[in-house]
Amino acid sequence: MIARSKRYKNSIKDLSLDDELSLTDALGRLEGFGKAKFDETVELSFSLGVDPKQSSLAVRGTVNLPNGSGKEIRVLVFTEKSDEALSAGADIAGLDDVISKIKDGWMEFDVALSTTGAMKSVRSIARVLGPRGLMPTPKAGTVTDDIDEAIKAVKAGRVEFKMDKTGSLAVVIGKRSFSQEQLQENAKTALEAVLASRPGGLKGRFVKTISVSSTMSPSVRISGSAMAQS
Repeated sequence: MIARSKRYKNSIKDLSLDDELSLTDALGRLEGFGKAKFDETVELSFSLGVDPKQSSLAVRGTVNLPNGSGKEIRVLVFTEKSDEALSAGADIAGLDDVISKIKDGWMEFDVALSTTGAMKSVRSIARVLGPRGLMPTPKAGTVTDDIDEAIKAVKAGRVEFKMDKTGSLAVVIGKRSFSQEQLQENAKTALEAVLASRPGGLKGRFVKTISVSSTMSPSVRISGSAMAQS
């Protein structure tokens, strides 16, 4: 049995698992929960009506959060023009040297970008980056020859989302230190991006449930009205 902290127990004593609130009220409920000693990350979590075994129905995308994610993002760029990438704001840049480090176990970055020409080499570590959600892909906008613009977008608050093997998906929308207005604006933008990623061949309901939570908090269900487009 999972041991729950006193803070967690106090948070859920007036919370019913059947409660479904508007986005505004759900964020307000989250705000009322006890806070951890660090600035917790806030996420929207989705349960999707998608068969994760069908690759043609894979759900993946990016969203540019208007108020940023609140996280300091370490950007790695796979490119032969490392000096240009570093000048554009990359934290790490290179190609064969960086690939060698990753093969040896180095993974000190949050987002990986790649130029089109570098991808031939990057594919050699697809089995390392893929399971961690770090493999650059054109669909996610992380394979591009406009590295300068890609770095700016990531640093400004672009986050990636991807359905997992259980048909669930989570999107970071900020930190507990954000104002309610900032979280709500980010949440609406993230919700729109996820709904827009509905696979073309999907029949039936796309989104089954949505909830919001922070790193150490209970989750709060968001009402179906927010999923009207699903």
